[in-house]
Amino acid sequence: MMNFVNGLLRLRRGPWEMLATILIALGVIMLMQPFAIGLYTFSFIVTLVGTVMFIIVSHFPE
Repeated sequence: MMNFVNGLLRLRRGPWEMLATILIALGVIMLMQPFAIGLYTFSFIVTLVGTVMFIIVSHFPE
């Protein structure tokens, strides 16, 4: 866990890509759930932020 946090603080690609992927997956889950309209409302924004974040962090050093 400490390596993950350390990688985030030092702007390494691996942990940031994992975080972006989790955001994309969370946005898709929020889009597909039938229970809360609030989650559905913000699902596109969460997916979009995760996608843009993934594009940006793909240029970080390994």
